[in-house]
Amino acid sequence: MSALDVPLELLRRYNVQGPRYTSYPTAPMWKEQCGPSDYAAILRESSEGEAPAPLSLYFHLPFCERLCFFCGCTVVITGTRHAGEDVYLDAVEREMDGVAAAVAGGDRLRRRRVVQLHWGGGTPTYFSPTRLERLGRSIRDRFDVAPDAELGVEIDPRVTTPEHLATLAGLGFNRLSMGVQDFDPRVQEVINRIQPFEATRDLVREARRLGFPSLNVDLIYGLPHQTPESFHATIDRILEIDPDRLAVYSYANVPWMKKHQVVLEPHLPDEATKFEIFRTALERLSAAGYEYIGMDHFARPSDELARARHDRTLHRNFQGYTTKAGTDLLGFGMSAIGSIGRHYVQNRRELADYRSAITSEGTATFRGATLTDDDLLRREVIQNLLCHGVVVRSEIAKRFGIDFDAEFAPALEALAPCVEDGLVTIDAREIRATALGRVFLRNLAMPFDAYLGQTAEKPVFSRTL
Repeated sequence: MSALDVPLELLRRYNVQGPRYTSYPTAPMWKEQCGPSDYAAILRESSEGEAPAPLSLYFHLPFCERLCFFCGCTVVITGTRHAGEDVYLDAVEREMDGVAAAVAGGDRLRRRRVVQLHWGGGTPTYFSPTRLERLGRSIRDRFDVAPDAELGVEIDPRVTTPEHLATLAGLGFNRLSMGVQDFDPRVQEVINRIQPFEATRDLVREARRLGFPSLNVDLIYGLPHQTPESFHATIDRILEIDPDRLAVYSYANVPWMKKHQVVLEPHLPDEATKFEIFRTALERLSAAGYEYIGMDHFARPSDELARARHDRTLHRNFQGYTTKAGTDLLGFGMSAIGSIGRHYVQNRRELADYRSAITSEGTATFRGATLTDDDLLRREVIQNLLCHGVVVRSEIAKRFGIDFDAEFAPALEALAPCVEDGLVTIDAREIRATALGRVFLRNLAMPFDAYLGQTAEKPVFSRTL
């Protein structure tokens, strides 16, 4: 059985609610018992010693002019009135100063080189080029950004101008991630995101002219009115653009968390049709020379993501797959998440609360988690599955000083049906996802999650496909 041959009965059995595992423990298990003083202690601890970890920085720029009805992000919708840009940047700059103070001064922080920087949203290019220039310079004034750092930014072709692109290029950004979702006019209308192909194509041409070395395009399958045929046409258009990477996300329908998604529910494709849409993407992109990295991602074989998957150095964090393992992630802006050593931290999720906390405390942390030794062990196993599709038992046993089979006997027992269904092979040396199993990586990771079933009675996760 291949990844392109899935009986409906098997699809229904495995298309269940489950985490995406951008963290472990997952965010619903974090506690609101982690405030600014706790964050300061975490930062001080992380900067001690002769060789603290390099840094990855994430800045959440939450504003959008219009709400896309599929959106599951933390956003602030303003219309065309952009009155809050400078006020928000004031708060972010104060937060950076608060972080610098928490690690005993900016000089100490600058010795921790930044190897990765990402601006996400919302819509980062909602901000004017002048304001983006301000933010970029503010970051470099406070942090030591490595000359070869990976600098990525999410852009919305509907509001991004050539001047935006020129500003980002001047700031050293080398990775663009462009939201498309679908080019079908009927789909665009119902999801409230009108984005003509021609405008998107022209913006890509300008980015190539300016020398951006890496371009990612985001698509979503499972949206209202999508069919395998219509998505085939969208992918034809995408191949004209010729991105270096693609993220083809499963639409996460979570109306209990994002109430605006209710308007889409009457028009969603059924389970079988949704998988056929994904299969269309997998077939078309594979035929066009892209490699399926896993979960939602595709890349050219020459891309560093593909190389990292083969040599097992791929990593997964809150921005998805990355080659920058071994960093401490610092998050700035409302709702931003950090991952520092064995700690997760998150900022206030409402704009007014975030700004108030920054004014009074210097940082806006309100919840997080401190990982136990068992959490670190299980996170490593789950990371190996999601990034490489394989867990080598002896490697885990040696690193953590455990008897793998004894430690994970319940998980191995829970995986037995997955073996029978052709999703995974298990032998004395390793646990390895099959070609079919790579489509169901979230399901293969779930038996190793000690927290599943401990969340609230209401649903908290999207379906796995």
